[in-house]
Amino acid sequence: MSDPDIVARSLRDPHAFEELVTSLGPRVHAYLRRRAPEHADDLLSEVWLAAFRGRHQYDESRAEVAAWMFGIARHVLFSHLRSSVRESPVAVASAAGTPDSPGDAYLDDWDAVDRRLDAAGTAHALRDALAALPVEEREVLLVIAWEQLTPSEAAAVLGIPAGTARSRLHRARARITTAWNISATTVPGGPQS
Repeated sequence: MSDPDIVARSLRDPHAFEELVTSLGPRVHAYLRRRAPEHADDLLSEVWLAAFRGRHQYDESRAEVAAWMFGIARHVLFSHLRSSVRESPVAVASAAGTPDSPGDAYLDDWDAVDRRLDAAGTAHALRDALAALPVEEREVLLVIAWEQLTPSEAAAVLGIPAGTARSRLHRARARITTAWNISATTVPGGPQS
């Protein structure tokens, strides 16, 4: 059964909505965890509650269910960040930056250790390149890369035309590539050394 069918069935049988929680929950949680790690669980609960309450408003012709869910998650996250600004500007700054990568379990594989060291050496350059992107471009790039959405789905999540999402993605990729190539030539141990 497709996700739109599950949403429609949940209008008659509320327990059917659990199938969406099971199938999309890990992706939505990962989205929230990357942006607000210490609040992700609570925010996820808010997302599912908002989605359940608003399921009668879902319009299959406007967006895939996954894009609809990420749109709700984005709205919940931004509401949280706005309220955090009133409480602590530092909380928003840390949530808006690049994600903390959870520690990988210790691997005895030296190739894996080498890969992690290489990644650590280039992580700073990548963070800087992402931070230098205009917010609109960074948001499209990260939603597509992290959440594995298509540009059309990202457009639905962000509430912009699909063509705008594609052009922002193209510009973001070009800027990242340029920054990456510059860091490769100026940073010892950079991406191409």
